[in-house]
Amino acid sequence: MGSASKQSSKNKQQAGLDRRARIAELRAVEQRRDRRNKIVAIVAACVLVAGTGGAIAWVLKDQSDKKHAQEAAANADIPGVKTFGDLSRNHVKEKVTYPMTPPVGGDHNAIWLDCMGHVYDQPVENERAVHSLEHGAVWVTYNGKATPDDIKTLSDKVKATPYSLMSPYPDEQGTITLNAWSTQLVVDSASDPRVNQFFTKYVQGKQTQEPGASCTMGQM
Repeated sequence: MGSASKQSSKNKQQAGLDRRARIAELRAVEQRRDRRNKIVAIVAACVLVAGTGGAIAWVLKDQSDKKHAQEAAANADIPGVKTFGDLSRNHVKEKVTYPMTPPVGGDHNAIWLDCMGHVYDQPVENERAVHSLEHGAVWVTYNGKATPDDIKTLSDKVKATPYSLMSPYPDEQGTITLNAWSTQLVVDSASDPRVNQFFTKYVQGKQTQEPGASCTMGQM
């Protein structure tokens, strides 16, 4: 073989080596890039998980704080609230003479008043309202001293609150009376903060004689 042929063969071998070296270098670069991308993805995922976990923890803490606040409000004493002890719960057909006005317990009609946020514009039967109280409702009553703003505020509150009802009660002494089973609070204005406190504590509260009983399918 001549020197020219030998040189050509060497050149081809060298070219092959150079090409393989170049391919190996490109593969190494690609592998490094893949490793770098994986690391970035893992870090991003960790940050996302940590952020999500933190958000979840914050939501859970916020819910827990609100629950504790509600429980504290439900257990707190409300100034001015009167209680009347154990009261009878017999179903009767005749009118009942109650020892308190409005009545907050005692014998009552077998049919309750609808009390899922119902606002009545006329006086209602005591005996049916008392049955609603037995089911855990709060009954808001008011006389002629209540202002239109008071009535509007209380109506909106009742309409937004299941297990509550409202009606005028011309004979009551207090301007506004909040009634639950064996429990009563008199206030002068709907803006009194004790109104909301009373709803929080006594709508389906511990005083309820028949928890979960219906406040519909009664009488309007």
